Amino acid sequence: MGIVGLGLLAFAVDIGYFFHEKRMVQSAADAAAIAYAEEQAAGDASNAQSAANSAAALNGFNPSASVNPATVTPTTLSSGNYSSSASGSPSNWYQVTVSQPVPSIFMGAFNRSFATVTVSASAVASGGQSSPTCVCLENRTGMDLNMSNNARLTANSCGVTADSSSSNAIGIVGSASVCASSVAAIASSWDNSGNINNNGSVCSSAGIVQGLASGCAPPMPTAPSDSTCSSDPTNGGQWGTYVVGPGSSYGTTESGDMVCYTAMTVGGNGMTITLNPGVYVINGGELHFESGTQLGGNGVFFYLENGASLSIDNGANVNLVSGDSAENGGGTAPTVGSSGIYNGILFYQAATDTNSLSVQGGSSMYLNGAIYAPGAAIDLGNGSGSTVMADIVGGSLTMNGGGTLTVSPNANLGTYNTSTAKLSQ
Repeated sequence: MGIVGLGLLAFAVDIGYFFHEKRMVQSAADAAAIAYAEEQAAGDASNAQSAANSAAALNGFNPSASVNPATVTPTTLSSGNYSSSASGSPSNWYQVTVSQPVPSIFMGAFNRSFATVTVSASAVASGGQSSPTCVCLENRTGMDLNMSNNARLTANSCGVTADSSSSNAIGIVGSASVCASSVAAIASSWDNSGNINNNGSVCSSAGIVQGLASGCAPPMPTAPSDSTCSSDPTNGGQWGTYVVGPGSSYGTTESGDMVCYTAMTVGGNGMTITLNPGVYVINGGELHFESGTQLGGNGVFFYLENGASLSIDNGANVNLVSGDSAENGGGTAPTVGSSGIYNGILFYQAATDTNSLSVQGGSSMYLNGAIYAPGAAIDLGNGSGSTVMADIVGGSLTMNGGGTLTVSPNANLGTYNTSTAKLSQ
């Protein structure tokens, strides 16, 4: 009976020991899977195995041990719930299995077959995920994104990139909020906790990326070429009813659906104005939408050159829709430009121009189209009742005064990794 009791005690001790080792090898597998996925995400596949080995060794299972080494086996999943072919799965899932023979403490004395037991565990991690950029801010220093006073930025399935290397590259304060796939900055010193405060917030689903390897610098479409420009068709905003743009009696249509003005004022002083579809080149002066504006145009594209600037005043209920975009109240705007080259773009300021763009607007403003102004400071402060659906390329973006912005993915703005690898199973 004594021998039987001793055997049961030995069995209980060894089983407890094996369970402990099982828990430990699971931790090693978790760490190895994340390390492996991170290297794959960084594009360093050649170092992925050694990273996984090192992570396992740090957790007590060393593949390089001279005696009884562990085994670390990575696998790229091609089928099953955690494969790239599974519905809704990211593109890269990696499984790492860690195993090692574990000698028993007592049981080998009773039965040699129980002298060692191999314990193993697997973990699955995803890595290398990227998100289309829909807000690209190209200033290399300073605060690229400055949000305050209840401003709202919603990026649907896409992210925000700041090319700034400064520690204050992105600031979100005063009850402002950002919800995006990710919020990223070149600056590895960007202190997101120090610059997102005073009730400012980023939604929990957004990946926070610091030290982005490369920023955004999307290619700009070919600029329209003009030669003859008419003066402001409204004489600086005089009273009257106007139909302007390509095909109208105000200004000479240069070619196809393009017209050029030295400046254009819309709204105010009892003006009623309709913008014909087409390309509007503003050469040197101001494109100014004054307070009280009610009408606008569908299928329009504005190109600002030679120091031209954009100003949409507070209270201007502008209704502007880029080519092939959704009109306010339903329908699709006409195609803009040759073969639709400017479809989806509303305002485009020459990259060499650094004039700021001011978009304030009124309670029922509706803008649908991208704003491309890579050298400009863009100031968005429209009221909460406005609808602004626009990808943004700018030097910087300031949002305040309850300004709201909704953006959607645009493949032309580039991509970046949204987060580090995460354990999935």
